[in-house]
Amino acid sequence: MNRPVHPHEMIQAPSLAGPHEGYMPGFGNDYETEALPGALPEGMNSPQKCNYGLYGEQLSGTAFTAERVERTWCYRIRPSVKHSHRYEKIDLPYWKSAPCVDPDVTSLGQYRWDPVAHGGEALTWLTGMRTMTTAGDVNTQVGMASHVYLVTESMTDSYFFSADSELLVVPQEGRLRFCTELGIIDLEPKEIAILPRGLLYRVEVLEGPARGFVCENYGQKFELPGRGPIGANCMANPRDFKAPVAAFEDREVPSTVTIKWCGQFHETKIGHSPLDVVAWHGNYAPVKYDLRTYCPVGAILFDHPDPSIFTVLTAPSGQPGTANIDFVLFRERWMVAENTFRPPWYHKNIMSELMGNIYGQYDAKPQGFIPGGMSLHNMMLPHGPDKNAFEGASNSNLGPEKLENTMSFMFETRFPQHLTEFAAKEAPLQDDYIDCWSDIEKKFDGTPGLK
Repeated sequence: MNRPVHPHEMIQAPSLAGPHEGYMPGFGNDYETEALPGALPEGMNSPQKCNYGLYGEQLSGTAFTAERVERTWCYRIRPSVKHSHRYEKIDLPYWKSAPCVDPDVTSLGQYRWDPVAHGGEALTWLTGMRTMTTAGDVNTQVGMASHVYLVTESMTDSYFFSADSELLVVPQEGRLRFCTELGIIDLEPKEIAILPRGLLYRVEVLEGPARGFVCENYGQKFELPGRGPIGANCMANPRDFKAPVAAFEDREVPSTVTIKWCGQFHETKIGHSPLDVVAWHGNYAPVKYDLRTYCPVGAILFDHPDPSIFTVLTAPSGQPGTANIDFVLFRERWMVAENTFRPPWYHKNIMSELMGNIYGQYDAKPQGFIPGGMSLHNMMLPHGPDKNAFEGASNSNLGPEKLENTMSFMFETRFPQHLTEFAAKEAPLQDDYIDCWSDIEKKFDGTPGLK
């Protein structure tokens, strides 16, 4: 079902040459862009008077004294204090924040869900968010929440930002447009976007209905993982991330701004569009990334490396080597290891793993884990291949094999992930998932030799 949408026109900076028009390459770069010539001050941040009668304003993503300061200078039609008025608390009942521990819900277990279905109702980015799990504490800025979004309608003269978190958006079907203060990001399946904390935006449907996954990061922002012995190449390359060029609206129209703050939602009414940044420069900006540019690495002789080699992004914690969140991608790749059980092995660990299937078949679960579906293996709970995957991998001829038509991901955190009431009682939970291991056979008989 296609739902064409005619968004409000935003005046955009001249497009860049090449295949990624409207975007600037790099991750964590110090970008600069202007939608009108001369709108960006030269050689300074805060001139006495800005061109075009604009206001200079800084958006800070870190404390001023952080080791690597993340900030962006914006030159806008109105300062953002004009986009904020008296607030009224509202309820978005399906969007939850940690801590959210329901005494009537058991989070201890191995869980899997079919895709959350579209119900036919009109849903926007805000009303269509469905929280599946929460972890940590939004008030102390640690942990995360995982969501499924169902979007059928564009936000009309309605805008949103989260003071709690940055959002990692993983589409599974449909196409969305994020009209942000700093420019426009169009997003489709096989791509992801990062929307920084404090960034204001509107979400429009380009092709719907749209469904996907969101990792809401309360802690330190996502960054590229250190490659260590892998070296300078492969995995995710900074040049493949794209930040939008400046774009703005100058519209006098009644508008609503909704803010997520400490897990609560508030809205304020204003008389104009708040997307009025005409020029900006800095390193705190939204980005998109094409997952098809991720270059996986793996074993080329024997044994199975830890899945950490598939980390696209990581959000550090205060404990070195143990992430607040890792975003891990399992995509098409060659399998060539000799004398090796190639799918993920049986294991349990301190990290809680929430997986989602974007398309295709996941090699450790040939049946049941379908596109749009999710699974949860909480901390220190055992999991691994089902019987069919184990028998197939144990008895294959181990020639070079390419995994085709597959793209799944994992939101992994050091915190236990607690199911919401929606995940436990309304989402399409597969009650028989735990039984996928019930027919694994005892092969030990006390005699030597391979079985």
